[in-house]
Amino acid sequence: MSVGLLAVVDDILTAALKASAKTAGVVIDDAAVTPQYVQGLSPARELPIVWRIALGSLFNKFVIIIPLALLLSAFAPWVLPWLLIIGGTYLCFEGAEKVTEWFGVHHGTDDTEMRDERKLVFGAIRTDLILSTEIMLIALAGLDPDFGIWMTLGALVVIGLGMTALVYGAVALLVKIDDIGLTLMKHPVRRVRRTGARIVRSMPAVFRVISVIGTVAMLWVGGHLVIVNLNDTIWSVPYDVLHAVTQAVERAGPIIAWVTDTAMSLVFGLILGLIIVAALSGISRLRKQNRSHRVTA
Repeated sequence: MSVGLLAVVDDILTAALKASAKTAGVVIDDAAVTPQYVQGLSPARELPIVWRIALGSLFNKFVIIIPLALLLSAFAPWVLPWLLIIGGTYLCFEGAEKVTEWFGVHHGTDDTEMRDERKLVFGAIRTDLILSTEIMLIALAGLDPDFGIWMTLGALVVIGLGMTALVYGAVALLVKIDDIGLTLMKHPVRRVRRTGARIVRSMPAVFRVISVIGTVAMLWVGGHLVIVNLNDTIWSVPYDVLHAVTQAVERAGPIIAWVTDTAMSLVFGLILGLIIVAALSGISRLRKQNRSHRVTA
């Protein structure tokens, strides 16, 4: 009995490891996006906020995503591409909004609102829901369809726990590196103090780079989600163009093909996101004009 149980556990862990390998890109995106949400907070609140976001991520995976994915894959698989299109579109919008902010466009959010912990945590968990959905759906697609419901569930549970620990462990380390540097600066050895000082000085630049990587990741992942799932539903043109271009550069090597695929997905995501940002900005202006007309009337 125990040998049979160990064999089942081994099968689940092996399948989970193989399926997880396919989600590596999205996991990196998730780890790059999340640190943006704790910038501007006091150091004492950084780890508690990361912990709350990690708990929200576990809620996303085990209460929403895994049950829904299993139910839909069994009874309504045609719904999954539409959910991914919606999620990808939201990522494109959020990424494009951040790009416009780099060029001085503000979207009506002041510093006080940005530092509201509840809104920060909600925003991070909302973004995690989309990224975690892609992680778990990619993992689900990578599992053997003949695995059985309980083995599939076991593998998804292992993947969910492992990915959450990996992503938010990395995020916690990133946001506390400056504190490590400050501690090193108090060390009696001069060389160690210098290392600590370099770490502290480098952190603003590190977080700027992480912010850019996170924004690019949202546009890339969002654009790719929309392209692939539009092809599975109603519109194949973007995917056909992407496929044709990547095939044309395949002779240059898999790395060039991957970079081309990523760049085209990013550009598509940025264009889609900018269209949504412009549309929402126009609607917002019309509402403000209507309000001002009502006040003057």
